[in-house]
Amino acid sequence: MSEPSSSGPAATVPPAAAPQPVAGPAATRDADAARLGDLGYQQELRRSLGVLGNISMGFAVVSPVVALYAVSMVGTMIAGPAWVWALPVVLLGQCLVVNVYAELASQWPLTGGPYQWGRRLLGPSFGWMSGWVWQFAVMFGNTTVAYLAAPWVFALVGVAPTPGTMVAVAAGILFGCMLVNAFGIRILSWFVSLGIAAEAVASVLVGFALLLFFREHGFALFTRTLGAEELSGGSTVMAFLAVLAVAGWGFIGFDACVSTAEETKDAGRQVPRAMWWALLSVGVVVILNAIAVALAHPDPAAVVAGEDLDPVTTAVISSFGSWSDKPFVLVVLIGFLACAMASQGGAARGVYSLARDGVFPFSRYVRKVNRRQAPIGGLVASTVVSCSALLLGLNATAIGSLIAVGTAATFLPFFLVSLAALIARLRGTWVPSGHIRQGAKGTLLNVLAVLWTAFEVANVCWPRAILAPPGAPWYQVWAGLLGTGVVITAGLVYLLARRPQDKLRAAESA
Repeated sequence: MSEPSSSGPAATVPPAAAPQPVAGPAATRDADAARLGDLGYQQELRRSLGVLGNISMGFAVVSPVVALYAVSMVGTMIAGPAWVWALPVVLLGQCLVVNVYAELASQWPLTGGPYQWGRRLLGPSFGWMSGWVWQFAVMFGNTTVAYLAAPWVFALVGVAPTPGTMVAVAAGILFGCMLVNAFGIRILSWFVSLGIAAEAVASVLVGFALLLFFREHGFALFTRTLGAEELSGGSTVMAFLAVLAVAGWGFIGFDACVSTAEETKDAGRQVPRAMWWALLSVGVVVILNAIAVALAHPDPAAVVAGEDLDPVTTAVISSFGSWSDKPFVLVVLIGFLACAMASQGGAARGVYSLARDGVFPFSRYVRKVNRRQAPIGGLVASTVVSCSALLLGLNATAIGSLIAVGTAATFLPFFLVSLAALIARLRGTWVPSGHIRQGAKGTLLNVLAVLWTAFEVANVCWPRAILAPPGAPWYQVWAGLLGTGVVITAGLVYLLARRPQDKLRAAESA
């Protein structure tokens, strides 16, 4: 169930040598179906997304609202207003990752990218393990988004949450998103578009308004830490490293564009474009809003001292007035829900990609597609796993720990994919043969992507008490390392016991 190796002469045939299809929607559908058939699969999902629909999926998952609310308070407490300098650093590093992903998606536009790419680059065992790790990373990411969305539900209805009710509401969000996803990609795309409209209000318009009309401080504020480095033993270097770990969460959802590759028209061309648009547009908006919120906040020192746990809302309400409280909460909640829906849809499609090859637990059930051409088996499986991870939040406020788990688990597959691509390039077993081929420049950028993702995996997994609330249990402090360790160990046990790689080898030799 794979295409021939790209290392042979066929990989170097110029695109002009191939017959050009007749233009038009029908020809595009036929070409997409034929390409998918060449890669060993039938068209089971509904291919109805254009490039804008694919961009919207990536934009919703990266989500400037989710990114900013997830990291602004933690980042400011760790490094003061100067934390914003971590954002362009992380964005640049993630551009290196997208560069590698773009070449791979151009050649192999398949749902479940890390699994599909890894098995073609370094073989079935590596590919399966990459897919396993990536799959749980996305599902843990869903947990984090739902948990972060829950407080906005309570804020909207004016009720104070407890740890138990936070977990219950987050679970309800996950199940609600599963139901929306079950109606298929068109309904999902509609809800995601609504979320993006909310993002435009909550991010772009509010951000510019704060920056232009409600500044309380000068730009020199971003040279100050306000004593936040004391949490890191007085070291500004250690504080900045911790912020880089936290800020990584803000730019990790662009691979949702790959998750819907088999539902996107002309995916080999459009998915790479969509990833770039999603990452860069969100990156600009997040940096804009981080700067605007810091400059408009009436008392940044209160955030550093832990006295203001919601600096974004404080900046908005103090600037626009109390009337803006509920409307702002509503649009932020809509943005969170759109992110959760899109992310859960990506998780379900990743499970489906593994299960249709029979290499995921309970594949017979998990691979099922309903009459609306939605991966219903993957939706149920991913929702159950995401809900189980919510148990981490029962004993204490778990925002920092959940971000650490989600970020660590996501950067690990980024590293594995970049590493596999680099090894295959250097061996000469992979010569990019899609629409995007960068030659020697691609190899250099691939090396940098490996170095960046390796650094960030180690940085995020490093246990830091400052990312957990005071008095938090030890497993929250070690959440990043424990989370990735459990996923890897479970994957290795399954790999050795069930040997899914043998099934893949048999399918490839058939």
